[in-house]
This record gives sequence, C-alpha cells and structure tokens, in this order.
Amino acid sequence: MTFAFNITHKDPNSYARTGRLTTPHGTIDTPNFIFCGTKATVKGLSPMQLRAEQVDIILSNTYHLMLSPGADLVAEMGGLHKFMNWDGPMFTDSGGFQIFSLGHGSVADEIKGKANRIREKSILKITEEGAEFRSYLDGRKWFLTPESSIDIQRKLGADLIVQLDECTPYHVDKEYTARSMEMSCRWGDRSLAEWKRKDDGKQKMYGIVQGGVYPDLRKESCEWTANADFFATAIGGSLGSTKEQMYEVVAMCAPMIHPTRPVHLLGIGSFIDVFSNVLSGIDTFDCVSPTRIARHGWAMVKGAPKERLNIRNARYVNDPDPVDSTCDCMACKNHSRAYIHHLFRVGELLGMQLLSIHNVATMTRLMRDVRKGISTGTLDQIKKEWVV
Repeated sequence: MTFAFNITHKDPNSYARTGRLTTPHGTIDTPNFIFCGTKATVKGLSPMQLRAEQVDIILSNTYHLMLSPGADLVAEMGGLHKFMNWDGPMFTDSGGFQIFSLGHGSVADEIKGKANRIREKSILKITEEGAEFRSYLDGRKWFLTPESSIDIQRKLGADLIVQLDECTPYHVDKEYTARSMEMSCRWGDRSLAEWKRKDDGKQKMYGIVQGGVYPDLRKESCEWTANADFFATAIGGSLGSTKEQMYEVVAMCAPMIHPTRPVHLLGIGSFIDVFSNVLSGIDTFDCVSPTRIARHGWAMVKGAPKERLNIRNARYVNDPDPVDSTCDCMACKNHSRAYIHHLFRVGELLGMQLLSIHNVATMTRLMRDVRKGISTGTLDQIKKEWVV
C-alpha cells in the first residue's frame, strides 16, 4: 500500500471537505482525530482498547521518545508499530514543539495563547544549525537539528513525519516571528533534503506553516510550503490569544495552502475547535486533552455545557445513569456515573481508564458526525447537537 490523499467531497460554501488518507499501514477517512500516544502509549489505554473505540490513527512525540527509550532502541525493536503493537497509521512530530515551548520557560499552552505557567527554561541556545537543550529527565545536553530530527523519526518508523521548526509563543514581536519563520523555512528545506537522501517509500513529510498572527507572514509561509515538495501541510506556531483569533489565523491560511494536500492543525481539538476549523479545510487534528482531562475526572459529553461534566461532583454519588446515555462505548455500556464517581473518590486507576475510554470514543464519534455533516450539508445542524 502506498501513500495517497483523495478528496471525496467538497462543501460548496466553505473549505470543508471529506477525504481518504492512505498510508502503508491503512487508510483513514478525513476529517479525523489523531490521538496522542506521547511516549508510545495513549496514556492508560492499550492499542486493543483504542481499536475497540474506533481509533484510526495515533501520534507519538519525537522529543520524549528520543530521550527515552531512544530512537535506536525503538528501531532495534522493529519501530514504533511493532514496539507498541499498533498496526494502524501513525504520525510523529519533529520534537520542536516541546523543545521551544519549554525553551521560552512555559508550557505548550502559551504557544497557543492560553494562560502561561512558568517553568525552568531547558533550552540553552538556538542557532541556524539547530537547538541545544537539556533533557528534563537527567539534565543531559542534546542538540537537535533538522537532519537529526528526521533521522530520529526515520528510526521511530511512523508513516507521517514532520519537518523541524521553531515554535514561537504569543508574546514575541513580529520581527522575531519573521526571523523565526524564515529560519523554519530553511530548516524545512534541510528536513526535506535529509528525508529524500534515504527515502524508502515508507514515510511522507509535512511542511509547517508558521507566521504567528500576522497575515503577511502566514501568506509567505503558506506559499513556501505549497511550493516545496512536501506530501502534506501542518498549521502550527502561535495561533493567537483567544479561540476567535485562532480561528482567524487558520482561516487566513485556507485559501493559500496547497489545495490537494492533507492539512493538519497541530495541537487543537475541542468540539467547537473541530467544527470551526473544518470550515477552513482542516483534515486532521491532534490534542492530548481527551485522555488528559479524563485523568482529572472530566468526561467529554455531546451537548453538555462547556462540552464536559465533572464526574467528581457530589451530584453523581448515586446517579445510576451512564456518563452519556447516547454513547455506546465500553464504559457507558457497563458502568454508571455513581460507580466512576466512587472510583475517583477512592483514587482507583480504573476510574481514569474508564473516562479515557469514554472520551476517546466520544472524539471518534464526533469525527464520524463531522464527516457525515460535511458530506450531507448538515454540519450546522450537527454542530448544534454537539455544542451548546
């Protein structure tokens, strides 16, 4: 099986579309959600559980896996697919997002314009050659270049890989954003050259659109990715300080990116984010939130205020209903809100796992509904059922 992307339906009133993305490990329908298996695992869930809830594709993080267990060991074990026993399509990022979010002394949310929590800076220097940083595990120095990022991703063996870029946070000015974008373009050219040097037909690469919140910089970056020999496009970098600004940034890219390549939006994935951004032609999303919030007792629920409910709330102590009566996931078919509330109250890990299963199933269900809405012209109606 080779790589291909076929657009199967285009919405006449927006950039929304459905398609089929084919990789050597299978074909997925788009729009779709890529679940984050950061350290070669979607936290708390096995590959079998993911498949049971109709997950099609997962993502692992180059940054974390290069630090532990190391790309050479993963390659020795037969690559990520064999190492974690996942037989479907897989995506890896470049490592840049984690390096630079930590490098600015903040968590990744700050790059997306959210509240900033200060952490100790781990980056030592950024040069044209690459980025030097310290491991968060043991303080060891690392130097990541576009070439070494591609080499690591080659050893990890994901189907879809990403160029190295610098991820600028919201607080930097336009001058810095422009310099960073220009360097990311040069890093992208180097990433492509390294990939082509050993291209064996088993991987394809995404080029990343940068430029912060500035239309002229986004235009320049869109044109560069469209003219470069990438298989697909990813939209990254700072997306503004609010959801509305994020939607504006993504929308400004829509008419300028390559029209027939798959388009991925990096690190975004709430219900409202999905409905808003598919209108700008986004084909795939990724976000850690479904399983992350599950570990804190939050269930993603269709039609719920703010898209979720807090199972730790005392109102659920004797509630016999499932988390979501319209959901047919394993957790909702077999357990009550009262039981899962009890598990969280007494600190049992099963509670986290059950909500993780539910949230994963909810996201796969959401994407099926989104695809149906685009293909039948009923996306607005379906949105009203999901988002209140």
